[in-house]
Amino acid sequence: EVQLVESGGGLVQAGGSLRLSCAVSGITFENYAYSWFRQVPGKGREGVSCISRSEGSTYYTDSIKGRFTISSDRARNTVYLQMNSLKPEDTAVYYCAAISPYCVGDDSYYDHWGQGTQVTVSS
Repeated sequence: EVQLVESGGGLVQAGGSLRLSCAVSGITFENYAYSWFRQVPGKGREGVSCISRSEGSTYYTDSIKGRFTISSDRARNTVYLQMNSLKPEDTAVYYCAAISPYCVGDDSYYDHWGQGTQVTVSS
């Protein structure tokens, strides 16, 4: 059974930091690229960042460049999103998703999804 389990969300003040984790099981970790998406009520999912080990590449949406960093740990089968200088507009449910073999921006192509973790940034 494929599982992507996010953790690390919570309530933080503007300017603060959080680190999201996505623990991956049931697939061959190195065969996939991993993205973080976020969603607020009433809107579609927004791609935030993606990491592709096979390409050796990372991607970030413009609104979070310089503040968020995506990384992965093959030994732990875990993907991380370090979020610094958080803003109230970063408030959303954050989802981890897996796609083989490369990053794409369209969420409809992703094979596997986590359940999401809530991030709330207060002003």
